Amino acid sequence: MNKPTHIKPVLELKGLQKSFGDNHVLKGFDLRLFEGENLVVMGKSGSGKSVMIKCLVGLLQADGGSIHIRNHDITTLGQKELDVLRTEIGFLFQGSALYDSMTVRENLEFPLRRHKAKLNITETNEVLVLEALESVGLAHAIDLMPEELSGGMKRRVALARALILKPKIILYDEPTTGLDPITSNEIIQLMRSIQKKYGTSSLIITHDVDCARVISNRIILLIDGINYIEGTYEELIQSNDPEVKAFFKS
Repeated sequence: MNKPTHIKPVLELKGLQKSFGDNHVLKGFDLRLFEGENLVVMGKSGSGKSVMIKCLVGLLQADGGSIHIRNHDITTLGQKELDVLRTEIGFLFQGSALYDSMTVRENLEFPLRRHKAKLNITETNEVLVLEALESVGLAHAIDLMPEELSGGMKRRVALARALILKPKIILYDEPTTGLDPITSNEIIQLMRSIQKKYGTSSLIITHDVDCARVISNRIILLIDGINYIEGTYEELIQSNDPEVKAFFKS
């Protein structure tokens, strides 16, 4: 069921457009994420899910439309204002994106060195790093190198890094991709526990139907560059729309 219209979203996209030459990936995509919600965006490979999330964090510049995060239109912000706003957003990259030359501790300290003073955080780096690692069950791995970690452990460390600044919003880009079913389920359950502990609003990009079933409050299907349909998992699996039926069947 959709949220009441009088509740303001913490993140909103309106008419988002992005093309690469003649390839029109996003053709007016709309999205609203509400406080405390797990919103899943699904679509086939190449449908524009990762392009959309990269536009959200400024890794790509949209060709049109608006992006509002906590009532700020990020397309109108200067670099300083944008940097401050980014501290309220945690981003779990597809593939974890840890720095191979840094220990787990150093990977988590990296965003602290850049943003801690701006946020007036008084705790020591050691306390913050240990707290984040304990949240994902990996305090014992603090001095390991990424090459010493399994795929699931790397994903947990990346999630701890996303949590280090205590963001209000977390963006997950294919959080279970490349993981075996048992490890995927562990990551999904960890995402649920983090939402309960920190009260985060989460936008989850995935093609994993089982992940969407377990984690989502709402699901948006991104098809042909637009918000094709949205609803709960139960609503979508009961849809008679051929596109929707084909997606969930696959």
